Amino acid sequence: MEIYFSHYYSETLVFLAVAGLVVPLFKRLELSPVHGFLLAGLALGPFGLGSLEQAAPWIGPLTINNGEDISALAELGVVFLMFMVGLELSAQRLWLARRMVFGFGALQVVSCSVALGLLAYLLGQPPASAVVLGAAGSLSSTAIALPTLADRGRLQSVAGRNSFSILLFQDLSVAPLLLMVSVLSSGGPIGPRLVETLGPGVLAVGALVLFGRLALRPIFGWVAAARSAELFMAACLLVILGTAFITAAAGQSMALGAFVAGLLLAETEFRRQIEALVDPFKGLLLGLFFLSVGATLDLGRVFAALGETLLIAATLIAAKVVIVFLGGRAFGLSRAASAETALIMAGGGEFAFVLLSPAISGQILLPDIAATATAAVTISMLTIPFLIAAGGRFAARTEGGKEVEVGPPEDVAEPVVVIAGYGRKGAVVARMLARHDVPFIAIDDDIRVVRRARRQGESRVFYGDAKNAEMLRRCDVASALALVVTPASGEITRAIVASARAESETLPVVAFAGDLADARRLYRLGVTDAVPLDVEPSLHLSELVLLELGLPTGAVIASVHEQRDEFRDEIRPKGKRARHRNAIRAQQAGPP
Repeated sequence: MEIYFSHYYSETLVFLAVAGLVVPLFKRLELSPVHGFLLAGLALGPFGLGSLEQAAPWIGPLTINNGEDISALAELGVVFLMFMVGLELSAQRLWLARRMVFGFGALQVVSCSVALGLLAYLLGQPPASAVVLGAAGSLSSTAIALPTLADRGRLQSVAGRNSFSILLFQDLSVAPLLLMVSVLSSGGPIGPRLVETLGPGVLAVGALVLFGRLALRPIFGWVAAARSAELFMAACLLVILGTAFITAAAGQSMALGAFVAGLLLAETEFRRQIEALVDPFKGLLLGLFFLSVGATLDLGRVFAALGETLLIAATLIAAKVVIVFLGGRAFGLSRAASAETALIMAGGGEFAFVLLSPAISGQILLPDIAATATAAVTISMLTIPFLIAAGGRFAARTEGGKEVEVGPPEDVAEPVVVIAGYGRKGAVVARMLARHDVPFIAIDDDIRVVRRARRQGESRVFYGDAKNAEMLRRCDVASALALVVTPASGEITRAIVASARAESETLPVVAFAGDLADARRLYRLGVTDAVPLDVEPSLHLSELVLLELGLPTGAVIASVHEQRDEFRDEIRPKGKRARHRNAIRAQQAGPP
């Protein structure tokens, strides 16, 4: 029993302990958790503390010595990441940012791949090995760069938007790069290799696309109609792992199948709910992937060739800085924006580990070369937060703290009003917002309501559970114009309000309440305004009666407003809560 427990569970327990310590610690240090997982892998792997197990057997359960046991599970981190990449893409988003994504992004990937590959070839690497090394070096870290930019408030800057466009193209290019490595690994003449490798892959992807177009939406609709979160989660995992298995069976990357599945679901009404459910899995499994990468790094080998490894890392950073800077200038960016973008893109990326892994390129790269390249990429990734900070300082100093915009920020989504619940009340609110050209999105957990809205041409209505805090984050509620909560259940409304207020203390929240007592509870939770459903119909009825009796319209409307204000004064909070609410209203109103 002891052997069984140690073999199958010790690495899992170590990983969960590392995740519980690394994520909060590194966020407090304003560093990416990716760094923490890599360093933890280095420290606890077979070349770190694991090397002491023979001398001190008691240390074994605290280390990661059986990397093979977690490698298969760690690979799922990349599978889930590629699924989320596909899910977050849309034809509209790509079209709006097409110039920078398919122009600047393609220039960066191709130029860096050619330059780094040529350098590897001149240093004595075979052509196939040089191609793989160049492609791996061209990629940058989405997992580190975007959160770091967001934390520093630079994601919506010119450099931040252009970096996002480049990273988006890099994510799109991963599937073709994996396919290219598969072709190079197969050996033999190039023509038969292409047919032999691409044939099953094309058939598999074609079958997935056909199946997805015909069956995915009905399947998820049927599952959503069951109103079971567990069943919906099971359907998500089945689609991700099932499509990954199909492409793997066809001799292609598992990540390719998951990416195709994400693309197929990106335009459906289920996208936001799937994102909310899958994202925690992706984060945890991606952390396991980085932990396994760190555990495979042979520190002895790295230190034995430390000078060479540091030189490769420095060359990688320098080459990418020069190429991206020149590309930015060619696309009309200012000198400061080009330099900042180049520094953001300079480090290595997580997908480089995938391309350099033995499972993908083991037949092309010698183990020593792959280990040195992986170590160099790891070192370059550790520098990314510092490079981003240096880029921001350089841009502020060069431009005097002011950004020089190059065209409109087309790829940045505008803030919207989020409507939680698209029943009759939510639909009326949406209609009035549309009449005044106020952008909105709506979410509802009843698939029949969502389907009816979609049939009527309203593509801004999505299936999802607004009580889920991750769902609200996926709707970007923290930067929304306002949140309107319409469900009839007081318990559901309070859960939504509590989740939303946890995301933003300044978000205007307007909610329907069942009665005055329910409205009081909502005000205590922090709503900006609560609308009691047992009061408003009575006020409207009174208004109609008074008008029928021939009283002046102005006097009637004024008296109704006075009565409404009296009801609100009875239930609104006093003191600090009232001042906070008034501050939100003043912020929305702006200067007089």
